[in-house]
Amino acid sequence: MSAAPEAVVSLSGVRKTYHTGAIEFEALRGINTDIAEGEYVAVIGPSGSGKSTLMNLLGCLDTPTEGIYRLGGEDVSTMSETQLAHVRNRRIGFVFQQFHLLTSLPAWRNVELPLMYAGVPRGERRERCVAALEKVGLGDRVANRPGQLSGGQQQRVAIARALVTEPDIILADEPTGNLDSASTEAVLGLLDELHESGRTIVLITHEHEVAARASRNLVIRDGLITDDLLVGATA
Repeated sequence: MSAAPEAVVSLSGVRKTYHTGAIEFEALRGINTDIAEGEYVAVIGPSGSGKSTLMNLLGCLDTPTEGIYRLGGEDVSTMSETQLAHVRNRRIGFVFQQFHLLTSLPAWRNVELPLMYAGVPRGERRERCVAALEKVGLGDRVANRPGQLSGGQQQRVAIARALVTEPDIILADEPTGNLDSASTEAVLGLLDELHESGRTIVLITHEHEVAARASRNLVIRDGLITDDLLVGATA
């Protein structure tokens, strides 16, 4: 009997409270969940449910008020800002609804940015960027600037940028929110392929059709996980 996959993400009693003057708002009210290596998990919930706050915590863009968040076995809840920046750059690949591409740079230069921050030698950077773009089907577009690419192609560049550091986890926040139906299908198909190749993916969405592409759905409402469902091919 094979051992269960190691948890890449582990959340225990995670709470997040915001203060505005005398007003206190508890965005997360005790989140407990693990995400194993190689899982494809969608976090789904309506606006105001807490999913964006959870995304910020998973991405080390914010820290819990209470509880423990472990990424690859390390407690990131107590890390310094410098340590968190290192984690964000090297261990988490971000894909956002807005592509966040620099319009003046060709595709491979956009993909290169996290490698520059990580201090990867110049000669190695282009090779890795071209390989990442080939992996997302844009090997013939490495020199194109964002304005020369469709919305779906721009999101593929963003996914290549997320992949290029070989992160522990791909964190995709509403990645199809600005795409038409054909581009949406193409990007979701790419995420399917990445999952099948063993990538750990967490997808934040409010769309049930998008969440159904994942193998597991965490339903969040009023700062709590209300359902943890196996879906798709694993159901």
